[in-house]
Amino acid sequence: MALYPELEIIDGFYDTAESARIYQCLQGQDWPDNRYIVAGRQFILPRLQTWHADPGIRYSYSKNLLETRPWTPQLSEIRATVEDFLACRFNSVLVNLYRNGDDHVGWHADNEPELGEQPFIASLTLGAARLFAFRHKKTLDSGQLLLPSGSLLVMRPSFQHDWLHSVPIDQKVTEGRINLTFRQVIPTNRLFRSTNHVD
Repeated sequence: MALYPELEIIDGFYDTAESARIYQCLQGQDWPDNRYIVAGRQFILPRLQTWHADPGIRYSYSKNLLETRPWTPQLSEIRATVEDFLACRFNSVLVNLYRNGDDHVGWHADNEPELGEQPFIASLTLGAARLFAFRHKKTLDSGQLLLPSGSLLVMRPSFQHDWLHSVPIDQKVTEGRINLTFRQVIPTNRLFRSTNHVD
């Protein structure tokens, strides 16, 4: 179902039973400490996360370099399913665990240099349904949609150019949600060449 030209949600990408099975398996993985340093100050990330990528792929946001983990068999299987459905390729995934409605992510755009000029992101929700809020960077347009378990949200490049998005606090939510955002990250050596190229 297309909501905006930049957004599309595929309900039931995984059915209820399979979504629950995947959620339980991922929830049991080893989650790292969620304390980060930004501008010399420590803060606690209001969720848990792991980063998985192909060899040579590195990613950072807010100047924090994420520790790269290899793909697990389960994540590789999910990646292949998403890639086949969307007819595109991803070399990395950010796995976020929102333990309850207090865990959240603030307003942002996934527009880091490592994602290139046309970032295409596929976001899979497992577990508790959470609101996905978005607002235009220049106009007053805004909206939100509920992402149920098993749904796949497709964010096309123009969405990151023109919109901010967030998963707001929702204290009515008492169960956990796992979100997988599949990305195509530019390898570090190519990124360095492109940012330092002189014609």
